[in-house]
Amino acid sequence: MENMIQNKLVVNDLSDVEKVAFYKKTYSHVAGGVLVFVLFEYLLLQSETIVNFALSMTQGFRWLIMLGGFMFITNYAEKMALKTPDTNKQYLAFGLYILAEAFIFLPLIYMAIAYTQSFDLLNQAAIVTLALFTGLSAIVFVTKKDFSFLKAGLTVGFFIALGLIIAGSLFGFNLGLWFSVGMCLLAAGSILYQTSNLVHNYSNDQYIPAALGLFASLMLLFWYVLNIFMSRD
Repeated sequence: MENMIQNKLVVNDLSDVEKVAFYKKTYSHVAGGVLVFVLFEYLLLQSETIVNFALSMTQGFRWLIMLGGFMFITNYAEKMALKTPDTNKQYLAFGLYILAEAFIFLPLIYMAIAYTQSFDLLNQAAIVTLALFTGLSAIVFVTKKDFSFLKAGLTVGFFIALGLIIAGSLFGFNLGLWFSVGMCLLAAGSILYQTSNLVHNYSNDQYIPAALGLFASLMLLFWYVLNIFMSRD
């Protein structure tokens, strides 16, 4: 019996031409998400009030509130994108998630620019992130391996990371460089997992939810790559 999701073909069961079309749609939406993220970030940076508010939310309990709000929006957007067949609602979910990413990134982006008085760190981190993302995605497509087995390890890893983040916020200690390196490894695993899902678990019309999952993993990797670059000196 063919692998079906709600009477729709899984991408892996499509013809080669249909697969290529699905991949093009998915990755064009990931690229579009990055461009919209840059636009949102630019607009947010124009408001001193918003920047100061975002910076004020990076300490102690406030950071936990901000992180909790981001996780709530992430969960809501992912569920909306997956459960509704309405393309407009899927786009709304994707846009909401991108806006949430832009806001939580705002303090880090602001500090990265202030750190060098230029966009050098952002450009370097973006190049490294895109290179890693491309390489990891290529591994899945070239090997055709199903990386769904990573789910349990990623879930445990993210819960441990969340616990460390909460402890660091409550007790005021810096998680340091090695935490960022570890999170980069988790993000890399997430990219492998999400790219594998693209092939094995999404139906042929779910390119927007697939793009959202890949975009989320890409931004997680970018966050910690940028943290590593900022901690070099």
